[in-house]
Amino acid sequence: MTIASLETALYRIKLPVPLSDSTHGTMTHFELVTVRLRDSDGAEGVGYTYTVGTGGAAVHALIDQGLRSVLLGADADKIEALWTQMWWRLHYGGRGGSVSLAVSACDIALYDLKARRQNTPLWRLLGGFNPAVPCYAGGIDLEFTLDALLKQTDNNLAKGFRAIKMKVGRDRLSEDRARVQAMRAHLGDDFPLMADANMRWTVDQSIRAARAFQDSNLTWLEEPTIPDDVAGHARIVREGGVPIATGENLHTLHEFTQMIAAGGVTFPEPDVTNCGGITVFMKVAHLAEAFNLPLTSHGAHDLTVHLLAAAPNRSYLEVHGFGLDRYIAQPVTITEGNAMAPDRPGHGIEFDWSALEKSV
Repeated sequence: MTIASLETALYRIKLPVPLSDSTHGTMTHFELVTVRLRDSDGAEGVGYTYTVGTGGAAVHALIDQGLRSVLLGADADKIEALWTQMWWRLHYGGRGGSVSLAVSACDIALYDLKARRQNTPLWRLLGGFNPAVPCYAGGIDLEFTLDALLKQTDNNLAKGFRAIKMKVGRDRLSEDRARVQAMRAHLGDDFPLMADANMRWTVDQSIRAARAFQDSNLTWLEEPTIPDDVAGHARIVREGGVPIATGENLHTLHEFTQMIAAGGVTFPEPDVTNCGGITVFMKVAHLAEAFNLPLTSHGAHDLTVHLLAAAPNRSYLEVHGFGLDRYIAQPVTITEGNAMAPDRPGHGIEFDWSALEKSV
C-alpha cells in the first residue's frame, strides 16, 4: 500500500514535577514531535520523538519540509528503502542530531503502520522473544534532597519496580558517593541500582567516580563522559571497575559500532526516538548480541518495551519520568519488576490528541 497522507505536529508538554540532571539543569517542559501516516486503505501508523525542552521546531520542520516528499506516494512496506532515502535526503545537513530524530519518528510510524495492517503487536512483528521485560524507574533527581530521593524510591517500589536509577554529577564527588551509599543502604545489598552522570565528567574524573562507587555494587554507571570520546570510554571501562552504560546520545548505527568495537560500553543504550528509529535500534540490538553484550534502552518506554521484548539479549527497559502517560490511553503496565509489551496491534500507543492540543 502507498502512503497517502502525512501529518506532523509539535507539542510542548509541562512536566508534573521539575526534573534535574548534571548537564541539562532543571527541566520544566519537554517537546513532543508526532508523525501520523495513513495509507491508501486508510490504515494509520503513528511515530514520535522528543527533546528535553528545545529543538523540537527544527525536527518538525525537517519532517514537514524534508521528508514529506520522500514518504508520500511511497510503498509503505519498503521500510529499509524508505529509511535509506530519508537518510540521504537529509544527510548533508545532518548525519545525526535533529536529522536522526526526524528520521526516527517517521520510521517508527512506518513500523506501527505495518504491524497494524498485519493485526499483530510490534514485538511479534520484530521476531518476538518475551513480552515481560525487566524494567527500572529512571529518576531525574539530581537536585532532590536525600529525603525526597528516598521518598521517590519508595513510591517507585510501590508501583512494582524492582530496579532503580538515580542521578549523580553534583559539584562534589563526596556528595554523590554519600547519596549512592544511602540509596544502597535503603534498597539492600542485591537490589539493582544504577547511577547516571549525564556526561558530566572528564575521563579521569569518571574513573575516580567509578572507583568511588565500587563498594556500592552498581549495576552500571551511565554516561560518565561525552559520547564523542570513544577511547575515553574504553579507558573508563578498563580502569573504573564498574560496568558502563552509554548510547542515548549516539545517533547512528556507526557510532554504536565504534563504541562497541572499542570496548567502550558494557550496556549499549539506544533511544529509538533519536538513533534512527526501529530500523537502527534493532540493528544495534543484534550488534550488541554479536559482541555478547546486554542491551538496555533510553526513554520512550511505551514504545521501546516492544523492541526489548523482541531482543534475547535485553537487560532493563528504562521507564522514564517525562509524564507522557497523561496523554496515552493505556500506558505500559509494571508487574513485579517487568514491563509488559501489549498484544494490541502495532505499538498500541493511542494518544489523546485533544489533550495534547491543549498542552501547546
